[in-house]
Amino acid sequence: MARKNIFTDPFGNIYILKRLIIFILGIVSYRRFNGFNKLKIKGTENLTDLPDSNVLFVSNHQTYFADVAAMYHVFCAVNNGFHNTIKNPIYLLNPKTDFYYVAAEETMNKGILARIFKIAGAITVKRTWRSEGKNVNRLVDLGEIENIMTALDNGWVITFPQGTTSAFAQGRKGTAKLIKNQRPIVIPIKINGFRRAFDKKGLKIKVTGVKPTMEFKAALDIDYDNESAAQILDKIMYAIEQTPEHNLLHEYDTKLKESKSQPTKNDS
Repeated sequence: MARKNIFTDPFGNIYILKRLIIFILGIVSYRRFNGFNKLKIKGTENLTDLPDSNVLFVSNHQTYFADVAAMYHVFCAVNNGFHNTIKNPIYLLNPKTDFYYVAAEETMNKGILARIFKIAGAITVKRTWRSEGKNVNRLVDLGEIENIMTALDNGWVITFPQGTTSAFAQGRKGTAKLIKNQRPIVIPIKINGFRRAFDKKGLKIKVTGVKPTMEFKAALDIDYDNESAAQILDKIMYAIEQTPEHNLLHEYDTKLKESKSQPTKNDS
């Protein structure tokens, strides 16, 4: 597999250009997370003493770009010794450049900003179950899997196992299969409030005064030899709080339907 060197990352992107892009995007987006809305961060102590490579972050997803942009701020801050805060943007002068994120190819090919984000660290994949708003059924591109493994061999990677911004969508086994084969350290991230603060793309501020949250949890305890991909996926979905028992609105709707179906005194 390709390896990084002092000038370029393993995908041939020039580090100086990546640093410049991360710095500019960080400056432009800073007030979104520490101005108009205040990002509340928890658990970055779980990022200390992690190795420089083969670390996979798994997260729920609420917007196309705001989630990832906020994570760039947090990772750059932690890289410079700031924990659970992004109040001092001096960290943008020394960004973490060996950080990659998995994104849908169709999203990253729309518009100049998406292409800039791609240079910053996107690993694009074609979704096997959905494309351009339609359900599809296609095989996994092994070249894309190899790209993710290359990124893990050279740095940290963030992936969204649901593959969509829809809350409580089912997780995809591809992430769990990759974990079983690559055996990375897996750090769950739970985010909330981004959907309320930003539009779906995460480029426009929808509401100000929101306090989006981002919680980094302890590394998952995974038995790579004996646990199945399905069991690993269950652990991931529970850790990022996207299982049915975390869906309080669903529980409320279920109880409401049950109460309406119960006979009243007038019926008896």
